[in-house]
Amino acid sequence: MARDEVRRILPADIKREVLVKDEKAETNPKWGFPPEKRPMEMHMQFGIINLDKPPGPTSHEVVAWIKRLFGLNKAGHGGTLDPKVSGVLPVALERATRVVQALLPAGKEYIALMHLHGEVPEDKIRAVMKEFEGEIIQRPPLRSAVKRRLRTRKVYYIEILEIDGKDVLFRVGVEAGTYIRSLIHHFGLALGVGAHMAELRRTRSGPFKEDETLVTLHDLVDYYHFWKEDGIEEYFRKAIQPMEKAVEHLPKVWIRDSAVAAVTYGADLAVPGIVKVHKGIKRGDLVAVMTLKDELVALGKATMTSGEMLQRSKGIAVDVDKVFMPRDWYPKLW
Repeated sequence: MARDEVRRILPADIKREVLVKDEKAETNPKWGFPPEKRPMEMHMQFGIINLDKPPGPTSHEVVAWIKRLFGLNKAGHGGTLDPKVSGVLPVALERATRVVQALLPAGKEYIALMHLHGEVPEDKIRAVMKEFEGEIIQRPPLRSAVKRRLRTRKVYYIEILEIDGKDVLFRVGVEAGTYIRSLIHHFGLALGVGAHMAELRRTRSGPFKEDETLVTLHDLVDYYHFWKEDGIEEYFRKAIQPMEKAVEHLPKVWIRDSAVAAVTYGADLAVPGIVKVHKGIKRGDLVAVMTLKDELVALGKATMTSGEMLQRSKGIAVDVDKVFMPRDWYPKLW
């Protein structure tokens, strides 16, 4: 591996094997609304936008604009970006608003420009910054909206892209809640010259990336009017991702059609309702409960391991926390 070659892997990149409990289980096509087949109005109700936030407005202001533009009752974002910071800002709409909690364990990535306050040899810069990979301790800055207590955060990788005198351009993958401005301040202290953040852009928030799904506010305005005024929904539909996108990185448990309604009515998930699971689930893990059509039913905490879910014939496998699917999508079969 070359000096600056880095394995850029976040928790969202983990590949999971599917273990099947009942190979004969089928789903009735008459029930439910698979993500790719939802009518446009419903697609909005259960959608999430991979927004390219511009520098200037606050994250709250951006969400407020989207609510007014689309005439929504609710919307929320997946992780605050400071006004001057640009980049990936997932914005969940209406019934999907609570799904942003699923992004917390997924990790985030940024590209930052650090300006050093003195001359430092390149080899020293590389060596010192490399030492910050792993667990670090941070205190939130004074302007943050959370309590300023010391807390542990993980830096998954640091990749230096370019060094030009006192300016260092780098990519960093971190646990949610890591403050890049504070990280850069500590780089400067460790280098003995001081440093500040000159520019910052978020390039990933879990499964949301700088890819073909990323849209600007200007794009959204145009696509919305194409749909409302000209009846062309193709562009607006592509600009809104189904809420299932926000749980791509989570371990999943797929359930029978006959178990769906019970979960939507508030029941925890029992073992008899399980058809297949992701390998490697541990007790206490946040898991997504899915239909066999890959619709998100709920989020909850696993009370069994993957192996126990496969081997046991009874018991509660998932303590359901948040339900996303409406009660009338699948019939009561109990």
